[in-house]
Amino acid sequence: MLAIINGMVHTMAGAIHDHGTVLIDGGKIVDVGERIAVPAAATVVDAAGKVVFPGFVESHSHVGVWSDGVAEEGHDFNETSDPVTPQMRAIDGINPLDGAFGDVLAAGVTTLMTGAGSANLFGGEWVAIKPVGQIVEEMVLRYPCGLKLALGENPKRVYSAQKKSPITRMGEAAIIREMFLKAQAYAAKLDRAASGEGDQPERDLKLEPLVRALRGEEKTRIHAHAAQDIATAVRLGREFGLDIVIEHATEGWKIADFLAREGVPVSLGPFHIGRPKIEMAPMTLKSPGILSRAGVDVAIHMDATAATAHLPVFAGLAVREGMDETEALKAITINAARISGIADRVGSLEAGKDADVLILSGHPFAWQTRVELVYINGLLAHQAEGVGT
Repeated sequence: MLAIINGMVHTMAGAIHDHGTVLIDGGKIVDVGERIAVPAAATVVDAAGKVVFPGFVESHSHVGVWSDGVAEEGHDFNETSDPVTPQMRAIDGINPLDGAFGDVLAAGVTTLMTGAGSANLFGGEWVAIKPVGQIVEEMVLRYPCGLKLALGENPKRVYSAQKKSPITRMGEAAIIREMFLKAQAYAAKLDRAASGEGDQPERDLKLEPLVRALRGEEKTRIHAHAAQDIATAVRLGREFGLDIVIEHATEGWKIADFLAREGVPVSLGPFHIGRPKIEMAPMTLKSPGILSRAGVDVAIHMDATAATAHLPVFAGLAVREGMDETEALKAITINAARISGIADRVGSLEAGKDADVLILSGHPFAWQTRVELVYINGLLAHQAEGVGT
């Protein structure tokens, strides 16, 4: 058993304990609060004068599938041979020995959503992982954890260059509809077979992920920068009953009331690479605040590899540009976890959740702050130089 005592504990579940205790056993949080009895046999870490947070959650990255520090040899996140590749599995592309994992761990990012890029209309199924382990199975928090779709300029650019569909936004939506209609028919055959009314259909690896999305077993994560693409994503989600998340949502701030009315969450970013394409021209760090104030559930992401380590920096910059500080903290903890479908495991310090805990020298948004100790599943995963336990 491990007890982290005397720190200012931000649970991200509402409570802040000025002199709090986080009690951990078996990789899980047992209790959080003040005046908690610490068993005599527990290992005690005194966090007096420190700040304690849940591990940060990156809601959209390519860490591990876009290897850091290498060229094309490590780019395993876009299978650009076919616009429809839902059968691609992120776990088959991750390199657990990628150096970026050490960078994000040292920055306090303890959970990553990672997977395929946005070249294809259907990119494949993502995975939620933790940045510790030598083989990918040791890292997995949840798999599959989101079916990746993409709208807008990326699929158009990739496949118009190959002289095949889609080359327009109409073509993108048409192909997506066709695939979900096929998946609905496949799901009906599976259901009939399960009830004894028909034969089991031949297994279809392309349709299986779509069936999971149709049944709400995983979220549908739709890459959409432009307002018109965001609206198409919402339309498709409504047509097929999908549990959608809008990824990037660069122009989402222009239609914030629409997103709030539709109850659609957004994962915003990246903000650190400027405006490299036309869809990102309206990018502004004011957008997280605008969307949050409108009532949209917001996460902030880096959409990166090693640069994911700067996640709290950009959440802090969003505060500078008008976002409420608590909402910005939620955007990289509990909101990011909820939007990713993993809030039952991570994102806050609550009894029963994974013991992913940070001890920091100060507030996460202060430039002087160091992440001193990182615990993942109750085990010490990172210790900053010169810091004792």
